[in-house]
Amino acid sequence: QVQLVESGGGLVQAGGALRLSCAASGNIFSINVIGWYRQAPGNQRELFAVVTSGASGGIRNVADSVKGRFTISRDNAKNTVYLQINNLKAEDTAVYYCGAVRGSCISCRPSVVDYWGQGTQVTVSS
Repeated sequence: QVQLVESGGGLVQAGGALRLSCAASGNIFSINVIGWYRQAPGNQRELFAVVTSGASGGIRNVADSVKGRFTISRDNAKNTVYLQINNLKAEDTAVYYCGAVRGSCISCRPSVVDYWGQGTQVTVSS
């Protein structure tokens, strides 16, 4: 069993910044991939970054809409992945989730995620 907890969301003015965290606990050795997702009201859950677990793991942004503004980092000692969001825009308003995948994935669609966090709300005002 794996537990994921997101934190760091909130209300922010357009152009501002937030730092989100995804902390994993439980059987973390079963996790191969962590994805960052977001879901706006009425929209499908959208993948925007992939983090491969392990000491030799990599980080990959997959959505053009967030390149240059969203930065992913990791602290293996704390079993935590971080998301720094700069220059927030109104269209970034969504619930942000991390999801853990036990196997491997290329597209890492939400349907393959084995464990979800509860999500953290990001609201951008103008």
